[in-house]
Amino acid sequence: MAGVYGGYWVSKQKTDDVYGVSRDIPLNYVVRENVDGKLINDLTLDKHVIIYGSSKQGKTSLRKHCLDEDDYILVQCQNRWGLEKLADAILKEAGFKVEISEQRTVENKQKIIAKVSAKLKTLGFAETQSELEANIERGITTSKLMQPIELDPSDPNDLVNALEAIGFDKYIVLEDFHYLPQDTQEGYAFFLKTVHERSNICFIVVAVWREENRLILLNGDLSGRVVSVDADEWTPEELRTVIEDGEKLLNIRFEEDFKVELIQKSLGSVYIVQDSCLRACKVASVHRTEDQLATLKLDRNAESFISEVVAESGPRYSAFLTSFASGFQDTTLEMYKWLLYPILTAETSDLEKGIGYRQIRETLEEVHPTGKDLNAGNVTQALAAIPALQSKKKIKPFVLDYDQANKRLSVVDRGFLIWLSTQNIDEQLLELGLNR
Repeated sequence: MAGVYGGYWVSKQKTDDVYGVSRDIPLNYVVRENVDGKLINDLTLDKHVIIYGSSKQGKTSLRKHCLDEDDYILVQCQNRWGLEKLADAILKEAGFKVEISEQRTVENKQKIIAKVSAKLKTLGFAETQSELEANIERGITTSKLMQPIELDPSDPNDLVNALEAIGFDKYIVLEDFHYLPQDTQEGYAFFLKTVHERSNICFIVVAVWREENRLILLNGDLSGRVVSVDADEWTPEELRTVIEDGEKLLNIRFEEDFKVELIQKSLGSVYIVQDSCLRACKVASVHRTEDQLATLKLDRNAESFISEVVAESGPRYSAFLTSFASGFQDTTLEMYKWLLYPILTAETSDLEKGIGYRQIRETLEEVHPTGKDLNAGNVTQALAAIPALQSKKKIKPFVLDYDQANKRLSVVDRGFLIWLSTQNIDEQLLELGLNR
């Protein structure tokens, strides 16, 4: 059902399809020219593309908005995958059936056999000569014979050969790349360089981090072969457009004070803005597009809705602190526990822009039991392993990231920043055994 509501021609929409978190592109999706425009341009450069930013800042929606489903295959990365498992997943999404071979690689790892699947048969591939002849007899002249391919899944050359054999011409999206073990990420940085040199195949890597050149840091040879799109930044004007586009779709209006406060106190989190608007609509009993323009006069301010959104993640944030503090194993220095001190005691504004290595080091020298004798190498090593620790502890989404190039520790979950601002920091420090 459609009609003119509040001066706008709109169709009836469910509130949950407009505001909040959705598996699909939100109906009030806002194009950010410096983000969407850059991604569309970068996709034409025949280079690997990195989409990076904090958690829940629209990276996946950006990818879905700028690419048609037929343009790519999607692989959802897992925290225990090595190069072999990643190649296996890519081949399956491309249309192969994958089996373990009895043959082994020079590193004594098992090879795999990629066979024609039902998906590839629809594209005209036959697995045997008899199938090929039968197809030709039936007038299927596009049939091609494709014998099973034995390959080393850790060898990018073998992956390229297999994909080229079927005329593969799509992007390969690696979603949640940051969850992969550190050694897999490092290995794939070299993997991507070979793929770029050997073929026209392009990868799109989607990851939660705040470092533009993370993959180049892992492999300097990728310089000039990758481009990066920062999906993190949302200006106040863009967040306002998110709210107001939703208003048009639902034929409602939030009061101006509500919108101003929501934008100011969301810390630039589009997720918090979206979810707060959804909760406000539910409180006002707006479940779908209103027949008459409705101004929502709420008896709660925007901050209360933000607090409600963040409070749902409170147990997860508390568990994160405890889990992170325990580190990889018991050690004398307890570096990960003490790394939480400069985070918990920093100003929110400092956490938003990231804490520099020097500030972290100086703070630790003041509070760590070893004082100024604390080895700088221990601090650097612990900071560099922050993503690996979160992956091992199965912390999803990541809360922290360390930019090794710029030596800056950042919070990549903006809800955590808001949650911290509501906590008694002295109590948090005491619970973690971090006395001021």
